[in-house]
Formats: sequence, C-alpha cells, structure tokens
Amino acid sequence: MPLDELAWRSTRHAGVEWIDLAPSEGDGSAPASMTVLIRMAPGHGYPRHCHVGPEDVLVLAGGYVDGDGRRFVAGAFVRYPEGSEHEPVAIGDAGEPPSSDNPACVLFAVAHAGTERVQPHQTRGPHGAGGDPARPLAD
Repeated sequence: MPLDELAWRSTRHAGVEWIDLAPSEGDGSAPASMTVLIRMAPGHGYPRHCHVGPEDVLVLAGGYVDGDGRRFVAGAFVRYPEGSEHEPVAIGDAGEPPSSDNPACVLFAVAHAGTERVQPHQTRGPHGAGGDPARPLAD
C-alpha cells in the first residue's frame, strides 16, 4: 500500500501526522513504549523533546535535520540513547507542497518508554524534561 493511502492522524504540530502501530494497553502508571509511523511535511517537525528510554528511528522516505545539524535520509537508522534530546525537522521547503523534488519525511520509530517535551526554559530532572511521559508528542 502506498504511504499516502495510509490512515494518517493529525497531531498538534503543523505538518506532522502519525500512525500508532501498536496502541498501548497499559494502565498508564508507567510511560509506554510507542511504535509509530511519522510523516513530517517538508520544513516541518517536532519540538525539542527528551527520550525517557532509547528511541530507534528508520527513515523510510525523505529525510530530516536534527537540532544539532546532523542529516538523516531514506535508509538511515539512528538510535537516540535514553535521556537524549533532539528536534527533528524534515528536509525541504515548507512553502512548497510535498512532491518527488520536495518529499515528506516518513519515519518508523520506536520510543522505548515514551518521550517528554522539553520547554526552552526547563532543566532536565532524573527522568528527563519534567513533561508528561504518558502523553506522547504525537497527540
């Protein structure tokens, strides 16, 4: 099935959609792992966030630039360690629609133990940024 035909869900972040591939059935007492597909329109991305556990990311299409300037393109695999923070933004021109010359970035990601959003003024505590680990960035 082509990626454009999947049932993408909007997020609270402009230009970012996702599909939860393994919905959590936990009781909410501990951060849940998330296995998702993420699609970021060119020039769009997620705000800075911290990983409660490691995150594994495989770039399926397009690519992104992380907050530290590293670029990852289709076929790249990266593991972010527990406690790491990053801010991915899809490569491309946000002013142009996605196309073969300006592709969306599609990721397969597993965030073991979830994520927490990092506010610019926050300092990290023992479990990251002090956000709500039970609330994923994607909703």
